[in-house]
Amino acid sequence: MVDSLTPLQRSAQMSRIRGSNTKLEVLVRKALHARGFRYRLGGAGLPGRPDIVLPKYRTALFVHGCFWHGHDCPLFRQPKTRPEFWQAKIETNRLRDARVKAQLADMEWRVIEVWECSLRSLRPDAQAAVFDALASTLKRMS
Repeated sequence: MVDSLTPLQRSAQMSRIRGSNTKLEVLVRKALHARGFRYRLGGAGLPGRPDIVLPKYRTALFVHGCFWHGHDCPLFRQPKTRPEFWQAKIETNRLRDARVKAQLADMEWRVIEVWECSLRSLRPDAQAAVFDALASTLKRMS
C-alpha cells in the first residue's frame, strides 16, 4: 500500500508526535496530584526514564501509548505501509519495556504501566474511577 502523504507531509505529521508531556501523561499527573501524591518527572536516573517516579512508594509509573508499545488491544493496529519496519520497531520497544521492568524489579522498584486504552474515550467519572483504583493500589504498596 502506498502512503497517501508526500514525504514532506509525513515528516511534518510525525514531528508533531510528542515524546513527553503528552495529554495522557498530564492527565495522570494531575489526577495523582489531586489525590495527594507527590512525584518526580524525568526518571530520576532510573532505567527506562519512567514518566512519573513516586520515591516515597519506590514506584515507577510508565504511561504507554498502545501503538508505540504494541499493546494487545483494539487501539493497536499494525501499519500497512512499511510493515517490516514497524513490526521491528514495535518489537524492539516491547523488548526494551520488558528489560527495563526487570532492571527496576532488580533494584526493588515497583512498576506500574498505565495504558492509553484504559483512559482514552472514557467519561470523566469513569476516568476518576480508574485513578481512584490506581491511588488505592499505590497506598497498598506502601
